Amino acid sequence: MHVPLRPVDAARVTTLIDSSSDALLPDGRLVRRWGLAGAGGPLPVAPAGMTVTGATLDVLRAEHGFSAMVDIETGGRGRRILFDAGATTDGLIGNLDRLGVHPDTFEAIVLSHGHFDHVTGLHGLVNRIGRPAMPVLLHPDAWRRRRIAGPGGVLDLPTPSRAAIEGAGFTVIEQRRPSLLLDDFLLITGEVGRTTDFEVGMAGHQACLDGEWAPDELIEDDQAAVLHVRGKGLVILTGCGHAGIINIVRHAREVTGVHRLYAVLGGLHLRFGPVVDRTVDELVAEAPEVVVPAHCTSWTAQQALATRLPDAFLPNAVGSTFLLGP
Repeated sequence: MHVPLRPVDAARVTTLIDSSSDALLPDGRLVRRWGLAGAGGPLPVAPAGMTVTGATLDVLRAEHGFSAMVDIETGGRGRRILFDAGATTDGLIGNLDRLGVHPDTFEAIVLSHGHFDHVTGLHGLVNRIGRPAMPVLLHPDAWRRRRIAGPGGVLDLPTPSRAAIEGAGFTVIEQRRPSLLLDDFLLITGEVGRTTDFEVGMAGHQACLDGEWAPDELIEDDQAAVLHVRGKGLVILTGCGHAGIINIVRHAREVTGVHRLYAVLGGLHLRFGPVVDRTVDELVAEAPEVVVPAHCTSWTAQQALATRLPDAFLPNAVGSTFLLGP
């Protein structure tokens, strides 16, 4: 049985946190940029004691993390959510300030998974608006203690605190299955089925289960956000895409019953090796109109996507707003 995802008239996805900041990127097809060359907004002036005028131009911050703002339009009404929150305590709120976005305009927050580079920016939101009284939707496994074990040693990953998030005033909503937000106009995928033979997860990733460290390469709390743009098809927004973007596309199609893929945006966790070629081959076959790789997508994977999908590929940078609609 399909989840009744209602189509939207149009959507905008704005990158708030990503690994790239470029104030010289111009506007382009379906994208409005923030900075010196785009129409998204001018660079703000900030005080600086080392200049003749005592001021400088401020720029959006990039960091190893991801956050996006999703705006939908339907029936003349606008709705807005925050998808992920970035890695640092002040990165997200700083970029919201530079963009002139008030954090109390979000109706809900969706955390794609529990990794720190998608969660920690909640700290800055709380410091700014106090007790925010808004829902935070995530998978129940997002609270797991995790680490990455490799040849160079073990890296313990910061673990999100449910007590701290609830204590700050957020309402935590845990979902393993697909769920709908914004009056059924936005789908959160829930656990994504692993059906491909090449999207095998993150090697060396472990979780502490019942007091013992065990392999956790699939990172099953990974979820994506999905929209159905009227007349265009599915828009898929990922935080890291640990499930694999082809698995996510297939899952979204199965859950919604909508077969046409319009756009893919966000982190794809494509690094190197045969998985890059296989993934790109599958995406080419899907023929999306928009592909915006971000965050944990390597230079090699970005180049492969740009080469094989030249008409769909759009480079990402913080402050970019992608205009998705008829």
